[in-house]
Amino acid sequence: MAADYDEVRPDFAAASEKTLKDVQQADAPDAKSVAAELEETDLSDGVELPGAIVEEELSVEVLPQAADEFLCASCFTIRHRSQAVQKTGLGVICRDCASELA
Repeated sequence: MAADYDEVRPDFAAASEKTLKDVQQADAPDAKSVAAELEETDLSDGVELPGAIVEEELSVEVLPQAADEFLCASCFTIRHRSQAVQKTGLGVICRDCASELA
């Protein structure tokens, strides 16, 4: 007798039919009531969300790299030369990046 491997197994079909009936019988809220609740609890009035456009001008002082500092070739952070651990073909690697690579 040939077996049809594409056919759904009987135990799986019965279980999925049971869960489908359970979902259909559940007292789930309809879309209109959910939308009404969201409108009632809208807290964005008067609250400034992170990432919003700020009308203040920011000023940042940028200092050039000092003679006793280096740029890590792995994390691209300016570090003091005491934190230099190893030199690679790309440049110097800091202590933190060297410990992560080990």
